[in-house]
Amino acid sequence: MNPIEEHVLKLTRRHFFGRLATGIGTTALAALLNPALFAADHRPRRLQRVGGLPELPHFQPRAKRVIYLFMAGGPSQLELFDYKPRLAELHKTELPDSVRMGQRITTMTSGQKSFPVVNPMFKFAQHGQSGAWVSELLPHTARIVDDLCFIKTVNTEAINHDPAMTYIQTGFQQPGRPCMGAWLSYGLGSENADLPAFVVMISNGKESDQPLYTRLWSAGFLPSRFQGVQFRGQGDPVLYLSNPPGVTPQVRRRMLDGLAELNAMAAADNPDPEIEARIAQYEMAYRMQTSVPELTDISGESKETLEMYGPDVHRPGSFARNCLLARRMAERGVRFIQLYHRGWDQHGNLPRRIREQCQDTDQPSAALVQDLKQRGLLDDTLVVWGGEFGRTVYCQGTISDNNYGRDHHGRCFTVWMAGGGIKPGVTHGETDDYCYNIVRDPVHIHDLHATMLHCLGIDHKRLTYRFQGREFRLTDVAGRVVKEILA
Repeated sequence: MNPIEEHVLKLTRRHFFGRLATGIGTTALAALLNPALFAADHRPRRLQRVGGLPELPHFQPRAKRVIYLFMAGGPSQLELFDYKPRLAELHKTELPDSVRMGQRITTMTSGQKSFPVVNPMFKFAQHGQSGAWVSELLPHTARIVDDLCFIKTVNTEAINHDPAMTYIQTGFQQPGRPCMGAWLSYGLGSENADLPAFVVMISNGKESDQPLYTRLWSAGFLPSRFQGVQFRGQGDPVLYLSNPPGVTPQVRRRMLDGLAELNAMAAADNPDPEIEARIAQYEMAYRMQTSVPELTDISGESKETLEMYGPDVHRPGSFARNCLLARRMAERGVRFIQLYHRGWDQHGNLPRRIREQCQDTDQPSAALVQDLKQRGLLDDTLVVWGGEFGRTVYCQGTISDNNYGRDHHGRCFTVWMAGGGIKPGVTHGETDDYCYNIVRDPVHIHDLHATMLHCLGIDHKRLTYRFQGREFRLTDVAGRVVKEILA
């Protein structure tokens, strides 16, 4: 028997009159299957805003979308961006207690009786008109410093990876809250009805040790349709996107139509947001069968563009390929694009391992900024590069000039931003001679979030969601916009 007919036959009198009184199932179904019928905007689907809150943005935005290059594991600001010339004379000396100030440290160095200072073995130089200091490990990034804003005083209370990554993604150290991409998907929706508003891609360094959990891109207590969609580097970009053998597109369409009707009936009885999310996600998956293959096909890219991203761009799943795909997603209206690159947790053999990480990420990161700029996309695309914390100035374990490591350090680390309303060619904040404490202009991760939301036209105090009796927001009960870095 047809499942729709069977469902109707099993209806009770109470169910019938309850549905007759509400009628929301049909309305919800129609809106989700064909939102253009209810919209005054008749632009092509790719250019239409889909979803989002009607009151957002709160004011004129400078950025329409975010590309977040997340270096999972905690890249060392000492080896990359925060040049400290005095460390050469302080090399192998003990870190003063007056600097460490009884800092809570990880279990990996809590047993150490000595905390010897280690001077980075890599050379630094100033670049561009801005004169920004950049390590020799990042020659491509050095060429675009006048497009970047370096924030050297980002700080966090978390000292271990899981809470630190959860904190910088969701604004809270404990799991269960929505990540930034989910907040933006909820608040601003997407500009493309055929692609998700929030996409996640993961690449691995040569030594990838820290796990990444799907809850880092989850919707938390928001409806599940706002969570990130992970694109894979091998096989189908999205699991179960292809039709199984023997299932034609026509059969799949009929199945989805029937399933949507059943879900709409369930929504009429029980107006649960998750039912509507289920309908919307089935429909998105159907549309992605066409949009995703076109998106991930880079054969039409010019030779010059591919060379700009480097040789790894031809390898699916690489950071370079993901950076190119991020640019293609930005062109197609994806709201929040997050690239995770694993392998930055360098407790030992840091000189070799950080060199390998930079070889993977330096050229593609710089190419992404250049590519966006030459296509006129950087002005309304906010690009962010950084990890969950930085590294300590002292050595972890026994000091060795060519094989030293550094522990986690949340008191100060460097993040760079570009485009989308951020002032280019500036360095914000200053740390002490040991790169251990902040001297001026601290930027907490709540401040970082507030500033990113501001660039998107959102007052971080007004983007809220009521859950368990209180209003929640990305910046919790803190956060200030860092106006000094706004263009």
